[in-house]
Amino acid sequence: MGVEERNGILVLESVDSKYKFWLDNRINVDAATFWGQNKDYDKIGDGASIRRARFAIKAQLTPRWYGEIDVDFANGVFELKDAIVRYTGIKNLELQAGNFKENFSMSRNTSSRYQPLMERPMSATTLGPSRSLGYNVKYQKDWLFASYGLFFHAVKDLETRTFVEDNNKDFGRKEGLAHTAKIVIQPLYKSEDVGLHLGGAISYRKPSTDVAPADYGSVRLSSRNSTSINRKKYLDTDVIKNVHHSFHTTAEIAAFYKALRFETAYIQEAVYIKKDAPAGFDQSTKVFKGAFVQSSYLLFGGHQRYDYNGAKFNQVKRGRSWGDVELAARYDYMNLNSKNIFGGAAESYTVGINYYASRNVKVMVNYQYNNNDRYANGKGKLLVGHDAGGNPTKDYKKVVESDGKAGVDYNMLSVRFEIDF
Repeated sequence: MGVEERNGILVLESVDSKYKFWLDNRINVDAATFWGQNKDYDKIGDGASIRRARFAIKAQLTPRWYGEIDVDFANGVFELKDAIVRYTGIKNLELQAGNFKENFSMSRNTSSRYQPLMERPMSATTLGPSRSLGYNVKYQKDWLFASYGLFFHAVKDLETRTFVEDNNKDFGRKEGLAHTAKIVIQPLYKSEDVGLHLGGAISYRKPSTDVAPADYGSVRLSSRNSTSINRKKYLDTDVIKNVHHSFHTTAEIAAFYKALRFETAYIQEAVYIKKDAPAGFDQSTKVFKGAFVQSSYLLFGGHQRYDYNGAKFNQVKRGRSWGDVELAARYDYMNLNSKNIFGGAAESYTVGINYYASRNVKVMVNYQYNNNDRYANGKGKLLVGHDAGGNPTKDYKKVVESDGKAGVDYNMLSVRFEIDF
């Protein structure tokens, strides 16, 4: 048995190299301050948090079998992330079972360690599926990446598991299946200095049992403004009942050239209502959409890296012995207003600077401006404007835009200290 450091991670390996074992842990310490919102609206509290406290055990058990368990204890709350069994004994194929990220959004699938800004775009995290319990088969060879997965419910924490068991035990409800497929073209796969990612994905999803029994057969979309400190979810469709299925689509383009990285995507979720919904219930299809574009650049000779086998970005290569500095910027937009649903729309402008001290240590500073519309009232809980009498109101129908503005707009400055080991 030997011990060796690889990419900042300590790896234990058998003499014949057929068995490998390593820990993959991560700590994110965040803090943020907010200003600029209308003085009549709800206050936003400055704060700090342990954004991630991840503990993962990973093992290559034989050349063909791999296992992983990954959990999070952020702010003292336990949550299961990944629980994976993987087989790679068939050439160019990967078979996987367990709880893991569905191959849908590149932004979602790129590890938080390798994100150029502190939080992923709200459009990507809200409109696309994340981790689910299920099975997946992936093909990757040269310029082609293709994936198909069959998924059941989300596995997060005790509350989610209780919902699943209660829906099964008390009501005998079947688990709603989800089918997720993705194709990525990687035409410049032979080059290390330049790469191009052209991807598209779809996901057909029946209602799942990972919701409260009273909300079974429904869909709800809600989101914060790409921050974990301000806990207000301005965007919220509330519970949409009598759902037959939802259909997610995305188209994405990403590229890199040496120190430069670029990524953009359009994401949409269409919610289809049952034909036998109660009389008077609006049966029209609701369509929610979003898009983002972001880019980053390493200033001191560093190199962006792309994982062709995973169709996502990987750890950057630092340009100096002391590290490297990266500049990043993003525009993000999401609209949860459709037909008779007014969940709100928002856009954000973000710029950031990252210092990569080593493979294991990263410091991030972000400035972000958030612009929410009058419908982004947190399901009727948040003040979004003034009525005809000049009084603050939570009701978007009563808002009078005497000054041409409505909705909560504010600035944010945040910092993260990250260590991976």
